[in-house]
Amino acid sequence: MTALRSRRTDGGGAVEVDDAPGGVLGREHRALSIGIVSVVLLIAFEATAVGTAMPVAARELRGVELYAFAFSAYFTTSLFGMVVSGQWADRRGPLGALTAGIGAFAAGLVLAGTAGAMWLFIVGRAVQGLGGGLVIVALYVVVSRAYPERLRPTIMAAFAASWVVPSVVGPLAAGTVTEQLGWRWVFTGIPVLVVVPLALALPAIRRTASGPVDPEAPATAFDTRRIRLALAISLGAGLLQFAGQDLRWLSLIPALAGAALLAPAVRGLLPRGTYRAARGLPSVVLLRGVAAGSFIAAESFVPLMLVTQRGLSPTLAGLSLALGGATWALGSYVQSRPPVEPYRERLTAVGMVLVATAIATAPTVLIPSVPVWIVAAAWGWGCFGMGLVISSTSVLLLHLSAPEEAGTNSAALQISDGLSNVLLLASGGAAFAALGGGAVGGGMSGHAVSAAGGSHPAAFAAVFLPMAGVALVGAWVATRLRVPAGS
Repeated sequence: MTALRSRRTDGGGAVEVDDAPGGVLGREHRALSIGIVSVVLLIAFEATAVGTAMPVAARELRGVELYAFAFSAYFTTSLFGMVVSGQWADRRGPLGALTAGIGAFAAGLVLAGTAGAMWLFIVGRAVQGLGGGLVIVALYVVVSRAYPERLRPTIMAAFAASWVVPSVVGPLAAGTVTEQLGWRWVFTGIPVLVVVPLALALPAIRRTASGPVDPEAPATAFDTRRIRLALAISLGAGLLQFAGQDLRWLSLIPALAGAALLAPAVRGLLPRGTYRAARGLPSVVLLRGVAAGSFIAAESFVPLMLVTQRGLSPTLAGLSLALGGATWALGSYVQSRPPVEPYRERLTAVGMVLVATAIATAPTVLIPSVPVWIVAAAWGWGCFGMGLVISSTSVLLLHLSAPEEAGTNSAALQISDGLSNVLLLASGGAAFAALGGGAVGGGMSGHAVSAAGGSHPAAFAAVFLPMAGVALVGAWVATRLRVPAGS
């Protein structure tokens, strides 16, 4: 029997009627699921592999002093891409934003992989970031339109699982390719691999999720105010990251300019009430930022702490985090099971407590008598908590969003995620440097690593303990995700 999905209107708007049998790999969704999960898999592989090839690329292009900007260029343009993608997907459907995003992502990879100078490499990374921002939001809108609500936790769990193999294999594979073939192949090889998943996914997206939510409604133009705010948030984030590379008094000028641009832009792009944790959607968006920012900021210092304080090799220090990829996927799987659906908000609070406990446990290895394996164990349960929280916030966001607002709200979720990463990492890095840890930027030069080698243990504690506190705040925010009945 042909699977049917329709929408009916009962005064209050579109109501989804789910007559589709099977799950995400059922006949109706199989091609779409395989296609979009494969796209996420390739993006994940690129994200985990690029850090391995980047130092070699910077040295060969004689641009080590610009190393950090290769990372920040991606981040700043991706913020702009997220907002544009939300506008595009809400007004004209996600198909155009997705194909344009994948095209820009591939073009950026090719540009970076063929660059003959560091400035051109950075331009390639900026183009790639624009594409990445377009893609991630468009994929959320595809999920909101093409899958019934009962299947969304499962496809989000599949997205999380797509990061497991790349997180373990990506750096090793990229290192091998870089050594045997050259760093350029890490960038230029991926665009070719995207062709197959696109061929699978695009026809299904065109059939189930293309066009505006209401085809009979008059077409609306892009909200130019939101586009201006997107430009402001991208420029502001770029200035803050630029200031963070050089901890001198002169750096206060770009830092203050960046903050002046960011504050009104963020208020305009996130849901009203986000910063006071208003119940419902604002708290979902806030929780995503609190969880991602506190965890990533802490995780960035784990390998450095193990290398400089306990004498581990960089390889062993990196492997201490490898278990996290599997437990993150496990947490995402747990939240996708139907029996836990009534307890989703409680589950996110438990997840944030696990995250806070993991972050607070990690610096105990600064005590020589504590075995180093405690970090691997702590990060395992911390990543399990992140799997519960990150996938659940994605599911809740789509549940609380009207169909015509899925793109805009998905962009807000991703902005909260990305912006909190850079702000909390910058504050953690400043505290680390202030207590004798050495300057830490988006990427670390050999000099910075040497400086960090003499770090006082208190410098690491000044990063981990505040981030554990931020995560505990997230546990409170998680109690405000549900909108009271009748409100």
